[in-house]
Amino acid sequence: MTKPANSLAQQSVNTIRLLSVDMVQAANSGHPGLPLGAAPMAYVLFSRILRFNPQDPKWPNRDRFVLSAGHGSALLYSLLHLYGYELSLEDLKAFRQLHSKTPGHPESNLTPGVEVTTGPLGQGFANGVGMAMAEAHLAAVYNRPGHTLQDHFTYALVSDGDLMEGVAAEAASLAGHLKLGKLIYLYDDNDICLDGPTNLSYTEDALARFEAYGWHTQRVPDGNDLDAIEAAIRAAQQETGRPSLISVKTIIGYGSPQEGTSKVHGSPLGPDNLKKAKEFFGFDPEATFVVPEQVRAHLAEAGQRGAALQAQWQRQTEAYQQEFGAEWELFQASFAGELPAGWDASLPVFTAADGALATRQASGKALKALKKSVPYLFGGSADLASSNEMPTSGDVSFQPGSYEHNNVWFGVREHAMGGAMNGLAHHGGVRPYGGTFLTFSDYMRGAIRLTALAESSATFVFTHDSIGLGEDGPTHQPVEQVAALRTIPNIIVLRPADANETVEAWRVALTKPKSPVVLILSRQKLPVLDQSQFGSAREGVAKGAYILREAESGQPELLLLATGSEVSLALQAQEALQQQGVAARVVSMPSWELFEQQPKAYQHQVLPPAVRKRVAIEAGSPLGWHKYATDEGTVMAMNRFGESGPGEAVMELFGFSVQNVVKQARWVLAGQPEETEPKEILS
Repeated sequence: MTKPANSLAQQSVNTIRLLSVDMVQAANSGHPGLPLGAAPMAYVLFSRILRFNPQDPKWPNRDRFVLSAGHGSALLYSLLHLYGYELSLEDLKAFRQLHSKTPGHPESNLTPGVEVTTGPLGQGFANGVGMAMAEAHLAAVYNRPGHTLQDHFTYALVSDGDLMEGVAAEAASLAGHLKLGKLIYLYDDNDICLDGPTNLSYTEDALARFEAYGWHTQRVPDGNDLDAIEAAIRAAQQETGRPSLISVKTIIGYGSPQEGTSKVHGSPLGPDNLKKAKEFFGFDPEATFVVPEQVRAHLAEAGQRGAALQAQWQRQTEAYQQEFGAEWELFQASFAGELPAGWDASLPVFTAADGALATRQASGKALKALKKSVPYLFGGSADLASSNEMPTSGDVSFQPGSYEHNNVWFGVREHAMGGAMNGLAHHGGVRPYGGTFLTFSDYMRGAIRLTALAESSATFVFTHDSIGLGEDGPTHQPVEQVAALRTIPNIIVLRPADANETVEAWRVALTKPKSPVVLILSRQKLPVLDQSQFGSAREGVAKGAYILREAESGQPELLLLATGSEVSLALQAQEALQQQGVAARVVSMPSWELFEQQPKAYQHQVLPPAVRKRVAIEAGSPLGWHKYATDEGTVMAMNRFGESGPGEAVMELFGFSVQNVVKQARWVLAGQPEETEPKEILS
């Protein structure tokens, strides 16, 4: 790879490189190798290709750029600073420091211009697929002849590590099937990963694999050849029927004494090697954070062009508003995260006369109503729509040539679905949801975690929520998943007790703009709780927990706490205890997170501190329940895997029966003498 001539363009590339490695050295932490090797393709993309306005990072029709190889964050921060975003030189000097706008991996809610929170390899790859899906859908819904609201590309810089991850394989397969022609990925092909050469673990022909997925592929043999990189990107733009992967052959750590080795992947160059790199690029080896004025002026031109493009787009939207006023209002509302007037008016209300319903069935009815009133709801299932009770009609689904539809067939690709949902949420204009079985939420955990970290909105619908699903057995019967999801910060987990609580859970999901919401739903049918007799689901679910039915005397000596299918069990046990002279209160606790957000006065009203005799009931892990059960109560839960058999029989086997709840309650009231501990206690 030859050293390029020192043109203004090349001086700009080298400024990007050295700003990045100065950041890493100042922090004494980070990844200098990627910025040194990949800066030329980043320069070409930002200076010659990308449509963006740094003065308005949220312009709806901007091109999106995702740094999937998020460990190279110093490169992205250098680009954002140099191209005019609200990121100062002082911010760059605070790289990886507390409370800075330049954290170790990109975070979209911290740094202007960062499109999506990335770092765990492969996730950004899948996020970009979601963004391209959003663009294709919105263009099909809103664009009219002579009027264009959505017409942009989604780009990403991906690494060898990204392409090794399984989530990228799933997402690439989905993108190829969907023929997302406005998705273009630049592959930093440098033959090195953290531990050493990629040929120790990764020797496949990556481009052949992507061609098999239905992608358009190209090779750029010299990662310093700016014109060749530009030509490849423009050729990819012309390939409208396939997503594109461009392999750009680079040298990791280019220009440093450690170039081409794994040593430069994830450690600072060190003072001596950094000076030698600066000498190689013709910069003062003693100076740091240098931006030549001619470089700053040159790079500012791209943002100025973008501002002009946005102004032109805004003039076009004025004509659009005049002709398509209703569509424009919906377009604006969708990007602002606003719900249409009367969006919840058609939500179903259930009565006992409707008969027993699985909460997954109630969810399906609620979702059907919501998709009519909130047209920008966009999502589907990982090939389980019929089980998740989601729309399944293939002739009205999001497919090539039919991008206007909002029902997505993700296929058996839970990893990709989670990552794409995150990308959809970050793109804006759609409100994503996705469904699968609860036990498969483990496949999506990485994506859910990043969605929560980024304070983004998405609704994850997980059905078949416990051992109550029955015959599929322990491989499909979740035990630890609800507890695991509850441990993720900034997430709301809802396990509704009946059809009406499920409707209210959807209401919560659509009114929480800065956190993902997880719905945990049953396979088995559950009785509809009489709203005239019990506490109001509308108010109670929003508060996370509420008094469902008070003790007959009004002064409870025992609290029965439950979620989901076990709430109706608690109600039956309450009646049995009443007949034995025990005054018990039943508390439905669909969401711990929402309950913890309530004032202490409300929490104490529902769970009086003076009433410490409590039985908590949930057919899952007991982890976390002891906080609510207190040291004078007990938790009826699962501490082992389930069994294959009819759901009712499995629940009975593991002690989730009226008889056993009563037995636990009597044991708690007796002061928990060790010699009388029921063997059926499972936690």
